[in-house]
Amino acid sequence: MNFRSHKYIYIALLGLGLGLQSCSKSFTDLTPEGTVTDANYWQTESDATYAANGLYEHFNDDSMFGRGLFWYINASDDMVTGRTDAGSAAVRNFTATGSESRVNSMYKKFYQIIQRANTIISKVPSMEISESVKQQVLGEAYFMRGYAYFYLSQYYGDQRAGVPIVTEENMLETTFERPAHVSENFEQIVSDLLKAAEMLPLLTSYGSADLGRANKDAAYAYLAKTNLQWARYDVSKWADVATYCDMVSNSGSGRKLIDTDDPEEDFASVFYIENNYSSEYIFSVVSNKVQGCILPAVLFENTGYGLYNGWGYFHPTLELYNSFEDGDYRKKATILEFDDTFTLFGSDRQYYSSNSQTGFQFKKYMQPFRTPATDHLNPNGDYPTSDLNVPLVRYADILLMKAEAQIMQGQSGDVEINLVRNRAGLASIQGATMTDLKRERRSEFAAEYTDRHSDLVRWGDAQAAYAKPATGRQHTIKTDPTSSYTVVQVWAARNFDPTIHHVWPIPPADVSNAGIAQNEGW
Repeated sequence: MNFRSHKYIYIALLGLGLGLQSCSKSFTDLTPEGTVTDANYWQTESDATYAANGLYEHFNDDSMFGRGLFWYINASDDMVTGRTDAGSAAVRNFTATGSESRVNSMYKKFYQIIQRANTIISKVPSMEISESVKQQVLGEAYFMRGYAYFYLSQYYGDQRAGVPIVTEENMLETTFERPAHVSENFEQIVSDLLKAAEMLPLLTSYGSADLGRANKDAAYAYLAKTNLQWARYDVSKWADVATYCDMVSNSGSGRKLIDTDDPEEDFASVFYIENNYSSEYIFSVVSNKVQGCILPAVLFENTGYGLYNGWGYFHPTLELYNSFEDGDYRKKATILEFDDTFTLFGSDRQYYSSNSQTGFQFKKYMQPFRTPATDHLNPNGDYPTSDLNVPLVRYADILLMKAEAQIMQGQSGDVEINLVRNRAGLASIQGATMTDLKRERRSEFAAEYTDRHSDLVRWGDAQAAYAKPATGRQHTIKTDPTSSYTVVQVWAARNFDPTIHHVWPIPPADVSNAGIAQNEGW
């Protein structure tokens, strides 16, 4: 990465883009309040806190967790692209160049987060402010730097090359090399997240305005997720996965599944606004009616039956629908099929869709659409955010990562798997295998940023999965909930080459500007 070529990154982010980051004191309100310069900044506790707020500005960015990274998740066998879109089709078909507008900005935007974190780490230690504020802000900076490198490493790094490592020590340099192996990135991530875990408090110590900030459990969770990816190259890392999962479970913050012995409601309620910061919360995209995450509306029926501007992307496949075990209440909580009853803006109706290519819609994030649109939805349908936070890591992931680590070490993962299964209304199993674990992850995390595509890649299952076409239901009358259907192919089989497509192409502009090598084969 060449910051001389990325002047907007270097100039704006060296001072954290202070015109953007001079924000109100409330963490969840990222509205700019004015412009300041680096010369008169870094003086007060408010300056440091505002700078930390800027680390989360990407929560408002459609091309990040609004739907940007979802184009990569959309490559899995769980869903198909719901509308004609050449760029997203190229990503799903593994023929992308990285220049497509759908995916050409995430790489540099993660580096923006990193450079903002670097600036905090370089500036805050010498500030004459309280030690508690200093520790909080530095902890957030180390966390967000590790978090950004986690996603960059997962999507763009492998055994042939990692992604450029930029820290406070070398951020003023003009060129950077790619590490020889992504394990160098993992080492940096672990170092950052361990510092963050030491500095950050538990979520339970935050006031209501700060609940979405980085917290100790989130640092441990991303340490587990990092080692989960690292274990592809070094099996000794499975022990670290289990260790960091236990750190979350035993942190003292009361982490547990929402489980009231009502399986029909419990899993569904994880994705209710009132549970944005429940016992299952680890880290999420903070959202509200005017800023935040548009993903729930992106998954909603295109044009929203004339009632709200849904965008109609990402439709569940029949393969995902059929993958659930009989009696698994997650199925109805995750997917709508024709003739299902659901509540829309205060009225019950039977589901149908003239938009869905598969005859299904994701239901997981639809709670904001149950009541009048003015209650929880942005009145601007062109930026359809809601009050619902979209999870990035939740406690079920901690349990299933622990189970996978145990199984991969020849130990039992039954306790953790059965906690997840029982909440869904399923009977306990004994001697759980990787086949069981894979099914649980698919059923639990469909349409989440936990990312089935990444799971299939690291398991070595992607090539076989994508060699099969995706299917759906073609209903004879798309506006009749009770109409008959035939099963049809909705997406042809794809050619996934595991020696190439296990990573994504770095956007060509970033390759050129940085003078680094593209991922081989792209």
